[in-house]
Amino acid sequence: MTSGKWLSLIGIGEDGSLSSAARHLLSTANVIYGGARHFELIGPVSGEQRTWPSPFSAVYDHLKALRGQKVAILATGDPQWFGIGSTLARHFPASEMRVLPSLSAFQLAASRLGWAVQDCDCISLHGRPVETLKTVLYPGARILALTSNSETPARVADILTDAGYGPSRMTVLEHMGGDAERIVEGSAEGWREDVADFHTLAIELKPLAGARFLHQTPGLADDAFHHDGKMTKREIRAVTLAALQPHPGATLWDIGAGCGSVGIEWLRASPRGKAIGLEPHDERRQMADLNALELGVPQFDVRNTAAPDGLDGLPAPDAIFIGGGLTTDGLVQTCHKALKSGGRLVANAVTLEGEAVLQQAWQEFGGELTRLSVHRASAVGGLTGWRPLMPVTQWSFVKP
Repeated sequence: MTSGKWLSLIGIGEDGSLSSAARHLLSTANVIYGGARHFELIGPVSGEQRTWPSPFSAVYDHLKALRGQKVAILATGDPQWFGIGSTLARHFPASEMRVLPSLSAFQLAASRLGWAVQDCDCISLHGRPVETLKTVLYPGARILALTSNSETPARVADILTDAGYGPSRMTVLEHMGGDAERIVEGSAEGWREDVADFHTLAIELKPLAGARFLHQTPGLADDAFHHDGKMTKREIRAVTLAALQPHPGATLWDIGAGCGSVGIEWLRASPRGKAIGLEPHDERRQMADLNALELGVPQFDVRNTAAPDGLDGLPAPDAIFIGGGLTTDGLVQTCHKALKSGGRLVANAVTLEGEAVLQQAWQEFGGELTRLSVHRASAVGGLTGWRPLMPVTQWSFVKP
């Protein structure tokens, strides 16, 4: 065994099967952490058995106090795939850990259904809002989801039915690989099944004719959001997100978040991304929170504060959008200083005062200054004509 690796993370299947290496680690461990179900599966061991503390976050300090002893942690399936492994990696270096994964729930479910894992959206609803599912709803999608308990499928069925995906096929795969394995199937709109707490959920999405499709490409329709009319409109929003360049794991500061349309679309287009919105108006902040939940990104962090004071202590941004407070003295300069190399800064203005700030920023820092004008067709008497939206001046900048 590699020296220095005192902390072993062992994946275990429903049948309790373990490799010889995993058995050796368990037999020599001084302390073993796991759930009651895990200890039932592995049988007798000589090491001290500890179940997870409450709150769970206390376990990291407990483990640090054991550093240097032989410690094993039992996890279900592959602990590196929506499991404890990713969290442990934030507290302990890889040089101190040894990971022995078992088959993941996603692999087992795909094998039962004959699905190709690479063609599935694999998500976790375990300990997360079920509304997270809404980011992967599209016609023909195949979704494999980890769940929290027996109530999750019914809640998922309600979400699918409300979103126009009632005909979708839902499959609950219970205790895969164990003696109690069972498969339960049904449609979302007709779901009435009682299922076990420990299961994986598979979904084949089928929409009703005319069902609304909320795409992940930036530029959702304005009426997809609750708003008071003061929001970044669809066409401008799409151009703004293109300039912000969301990508997986990136962090956005959304200054003057309003109803949250830009921050929400950033998160829908940026898997594992973060967005922090600053919005001092209570009504708009409440709308942003509601929109984030309904559009599947409840992790949108909307704060009751304004820039520049509210920027103190925030994680370094990969991109900043200034949609409000642009005329605050020194705001652009503060944001420019906060950006890391390669970071993007985008600001929109609809007033002459805001335009003056953007022109000064363009002259000071460079970048691109663009005038965006949108006209929408609407009725003019019995005919049709063009009605303009307010023109928007946009400054976009990439920090060298």
